[in-house]
Amino acid sequence: MRIPLLRQKLFLNNRHMQSHSSPIALAIDKLKYIKISAVEQKWPDNAIQSVKKSLNRTFSDLQLPHPKKKGETVGIAVGSRGIDQLSLVVRECVDFLREQGYSPFIIPAMGSHGGATSEGQTHVLESFGITEKSMSCPVQADMDTECLGDVSDGIPVFFSKTALQADHLVIINRIKSHTKFHAPIESGLCKMISIGLGKATGAGVYHQKAVLHGFSWIEHIAQMIINKHDILFGLGLIENQFAQLAHIEAIPGKNIPKREKELLKKAKHLMPSIPFDKIDILMINEIGKNISGIGMDSNITGRHRDIVGDFFEHPHVKRIFIRNLSEKTQGNANGIGLADVVTRQCVEKIDFEKTYMNALTALSPEKVAIPLFFDTDKECLAACLHTIGISNTRSLRLVWIDNTACLDRFFISEGFQQDLKKNSFISRITDWQPILFDLAGNLSTNDGYFLIKNS
Repeated sequence: MRIPLLRQKLFLNNRHMQSHSSPIALAIDKLKYIKISAVEQKWPDNAIQSVKKSLNRTFSDLQLPHPKKKGETVGIAVGSRGIDQLSLVVRECVDFLREQGYSPFIIPAMGSHGGATSEGQTHVLESFGITEKSMSCPVQADMDTECLGDVSDGIPVFFSKTALQADHLVIINRIKSHTKFHAPIESGLCKMISIGLGKATGAGVYHQKAVLHGFSWIEHIAQMIINKHDILFGLGLIENQFAQLAHIEAIPGKNIPKREKELLKKAKHLMPSIPFDKIDILMINEIGKNISGIGMDSNITGRHRDIVGDFFEHPHVKRIFIRNLSEKTQGNANGIGLADVVTRQCVEKIDFEKTYMNALTALSPEKVAIPLFFDTDKECLAACLHTIGISNTRSLRLVWIDNTACLDRFFISEGFQQDLKKNSFISRITDWQPILFDLAGNLSTNDGYFLIKNS
């Protein structure tokens, strides 16, 4: 559900904002003095060269028993995150299970995402190339759950009825740091078992309880489900700093909580970052659920707002400017409220039904609050510049990234020149150049570096 917006009057096309003395007009005049350069971070090339071979090895090490009865069903839980080569991983898993004599099918395991509807969750999988046709197996996406009882602190455990009806389960997910909390288990297999397969009902209950009990319940709920239902294995995926698969491991179901804690340490070691602490303006090309649960990873931006607690940590960013929503987020703008300024196209692409469902389930209405928005990139950047107290644009510390999952190459402004001299792991790959806008007042991007071109 997209809601048409009334035309705002706080834009340069309004006669009041066209005045040479207006704050935005004065700031726009300063933009021409900003110079930027593309930089590249030097990270080891530790990507898996052949995902198929890596999967074959870990499946072989698993020594999975053949089914006692022919055609025993296996529900393969797949989530809503954009993971490197996810469709290949899922298809290889389907083929492996079928070769072992099982009858696999796919279950969307994504809590309330996709608008908390079976159709919406099916569409999320389709955006990753995961369909019944491409996977050669059924996709069963209903939202019904069943209560399995309570964990020790009184939290009721809701679990997908479709998953319960399967003879066995397989869980596929990326293991990484969570955007909201830090613990021995964060985002990964246990979270998918508890929240993902808890569907909208379970996800809503668990987030409510987190306000009082924190997130330690993720492990408790996952352990209860592991004890009650046969999980053949979990397929833990770890990406490197380039957002490429660097580790794939099939973990026997009973060992998932213990092994996930160990793999989380490895994942944190491989997590990318922006190598600067103090940033005046962080400009982001796109946010989306395929990139992070909150659109942009707070471990990268250093910014979070939540009923459990706000935090502003490394990097310390004064202003965040978002240019667009990703195509694969399908209108879910969760995380837009973490920005200070966004473009009109960002706001007009919001599917409010999906976005509000996500925010209400996660108890995070603040994350979907709509910031200041303007028609053009030029106006947005000017608004940021005007509100950070910078008089000399040569000292401006601007970072421009594609999204929080792509940090190998990005732009910085001249204010970081001294930082570059102190850091041997990052280097300039272009000359300093002015920020150029097209006739409409928007930035142009190309070449995978999203380098600016003169229109």
